[in-house]
Amino acid sequence: MSSPLRFEIEDRVAILTLDRPERGNSIDPRMLKALEQAWARVEADPGIRVAIVTGAGERHFCTGADVSGLEQGVGGLNNRQYRDENRFSPRMMHVTKPVICAVNGLVNGAGLHFVADSDVSISRDDVDYMDTHVSVGQVSALESIGVARRAGPGAALLMGLAGRGYRMPATRAYELGLVDLLEPSATAVMARARELAQAMVRNSPQAMALTKRAIWNSVENVEPQATLYAWELLKSHWSHPDFEEGPKAFAEKRPANWNLDPNARR
Repeated sequence: MSSPLRFEIEDRVAILTLDRPERGNSIDPRMLKALEQAWARVEADPGIRVAIVTGAGERHFCTGADVSGLEQGVGGLNNRQYRDENRFSPRMMHVTKPVICAVNGLVNGAGLHFVADSDVSISRDDVDYMDTHVSVGQVSALESIGVARRAGPGAALLMGLAGRGYRMPATRAYELGLVDLLEPSATAVMARARELAQAMVRNSPQAMALTKRAIWNSVENVEPQATLYAWELLKSHWSHPDFEEGPKAFAEKRPANWNLDPNARR
């Protein structure tokens, strides 16, 4: 069985490619594990100075969690801590080296983690950003914090509450700061990413690591508590009927029958 994540090294730059184009480069348990191992390798290997994360193909960068997997439930995750179960983005894995996100196609849901948690984001100028969590009965807690940090709470609320009813154009994401650079094609995005990565390769690794830490710390000094609270909110929703109904309706290709009682339990 082929890996859902390609890992390549080019001139001291690690390139991580989400490689499930037939599933919108969505994240399943195998990819979660592969990403955790890949980020650990990036951090540990002294021969790697910079990392680029991108998606296979030109239609999707990452469409988020594989919704079909949610039908199986979340098992014992309800008693697990945030730091134990969320280890697939560079920030989650405390990567100290520069990370560039090269957005080649649509970004949705958990795919926003890579954009918000990377140090530099480069996007094709004609793709969209969206967050469909609430449209399939899920809470957009962790992703929305990252979007709010980079683009402001308004952008996070707009995408998080509108669900599949709103797609943010890359040009608007750029205006708000969610995206740092725009390019006209997926090829141009990767070319620019490689160019920037090589510029970073030439810099002092320690100076870059400390620069990165200083800048992120300036926006994260209240972040740990916010993330822990968001994780508890997310877990509290797992017992609500909508958590099960959303994936089921998606799989059956029918409108979801949402439960309006916030205190209802599965």
